[in-house]
Amino acid sequence: MTTPLEEITARVRAAAASGQPLRIVGGGSKDGYGQALAGEVLDVRGLAGIVSYEPSELVVTVRSGTPLAELEAALAERGQCLPFEPPHHLPHGDAAQPSRATCGGMLAAGLSGPARASSGAVRDFVLGLTLLNGRGELLRFGGQVMKNVAGYDVSRLMAGALGTLGVVTEMSLKVLPVAPAEATLRFGWSQQDALRQLHAWGGQPLPLNASTWQAGEGLTLRLRGAVAAVDAACRRLGGTPLEPAAAAAFWQARRALRMPWADVGQARDLWRLSVPQTAPVLDLPGEQLVEWHGGQRWLAALPERADTVRARTQAAGGSATLFLAAAGERSGARTAFFDPLSAPLARIHRALKASFDPAGIFNRGRLYPDL
Repeated sequence: MTTPLEEITARVRAAAASGQPLRIVGGGSKDGYGQALAGEVLDVRGLAGIVSYEPSELVVTVRSGTPLAELEAALAERGQCLPFEPPHHLPHGDAAQPSRATCGGMLAAGLSGPARASSGAVRDFVLGLTLLNGRGELLRFGGQVMKNVAGYDVSRLMAGALGTLGVVTEMSLKVLPVAPAEATLRFGWSQQDALRQLHAWGGQPLPLNASTWQAGEGLTLRLRGAVAAVDAACRRLGGTPLEPAAAAAFWQARRALRMPWADVGQARDLWRLSVPQTAPVLDLPGEQLVEWHGGQRWLAALPERADTVRARTQAAGGSATLFLAAAGERSGARTAFFDPLSAPLARIHRALKASFDPAGIFNRGRLYPDL
C-alpha cells in the first residue's frame, strides 16, 4: 500500500513528464489570495500529523497538511504559541465556521497577524523543511535549530511563495511561551496623532505588541510581556483599558482579517499596503485601517483607482498587494495582484522557478501571470 507522500510524488513526476499544471491544495482557506488558480488539484491533506514536539527546546516539526488549529491546540496545552498569529481565514471567509487552514497553507501564504511588528513574520520562525520539487525529488533544507544555515536560506524562501516552487511536505518551526501578562488600551486619536505617538513609543522600553488604528475608534494598543512591565506601561501610557473579553474579541477579529467595510470584495477592492513604519498618513483614494505600528495599511478603494494606489504607495517607499479584488475583477482583467517586478528581480524569480520547478507545473500563475 502506497503512502500519501508516495502518491503525491508519483503525481508530481507524471505532471512533470506531461507538462500538466498542478494546483496544490490543503484546506483551501487561502484560495482567494493570489493572481490565479489553475491546474489539477493536488490534495496534500494526507500529509498530516505532528512529527515531533520538544517544548523544552521550543521546536515543533509538523507535516504540511496538518490543520493549523490542531497544531495551535497542541502548543496551547504546553503554554506555547506561534507568536506571528497566522490568520485562519481570508476577509471573505466565515470566521464562525471551523478553520480549514493547514500548516502548509500558513507557510505558503506567508501571512502574519497583529503581532507581526514586534514578534516577527512567519519566515522568521521557519527552522527547516522538506520540499518535493518539480522533478519529484525530496529535498531537505535547514534543521531544528536557528544557527544551521550556510549559504542561501531556502527554508524561509518558501514563506510567501504560494506553492510556486514545490510541495512543502514537512516543516520545523520555532515556538515561544505565551506571554504572562497582556493589556489592551484605546486612545481616541486621529491617524496622524496615532502614528506620531507610535513612532515616539517605538524608541522606548515598552512592551508594545500590536496596534490598530481605524476611523471612529482611534488607536487600539496591545501590551504583552512580564507582569511588572505591562502594569508599569499601563500606568504610564494612560488611555482607556478594554475589558479582557472585549480585547480578545477585537484582536481575534484583527487576526481573522475581518475588515470594517462590508463592500470589500464586492464594490471595492481590498489593498494590503506594506510601507515603512515611519511613513506619514498616505493620501489615498479610500478608507484606511493601519496595523503593525504603521507598517501595514489596509485600504478599501474602487477598482478604477488601482494605478493611483500603487503609485502613491511606491512613492512612500512601499509596495501594494491587491489582496481581495472587487466582484468580477479576478477573472484576469488585471495584469498583477502583486507589484510588478523590476527586471533584476524578475530574472531572479524566473531562475528560482526554473531551478525548483523546471516544467512549471506548480501553482502556475499564482504569483505572476508568466511564472
